[in-house]
Amino acid sequence: MRTMEFTIENTEALKPGMEVNVSEGVLPSSYYYMIEHALGMSANFKQAERLKTRRGVVKELKETPKFHIAVLEFDE
Repeated sequence: MRTMEFTIENTEALKPGMEVNVSEGVLPSSYYYMIEHALGMSANFKQAERLKTRRGVVKELKETPKFHIAVLEFDE
C-alpha cells in the first residue's frame, strides 16, 4: 500500500473510507496528481515515483496551521 497527501480546501467533500479517482498532470520534469473534480492536489513527483493506479481510498483528514490535508491510500 502506498499513501500520498493531497492539499484540500473543502473538508466536507471528502470523508474517510471514500473511494476517489485521481488524474495525473505532467510538468517538464515531474508529475502531480489531482483528486478528480479539483478536490485536492498532491506535491510533485519524479518519474520513478509515478502512481501505477488512479483509484485511492481516503484514509485520514488532517489539519495544519496552513492547510487541510487528505491522506489517500493506493493499492500499489
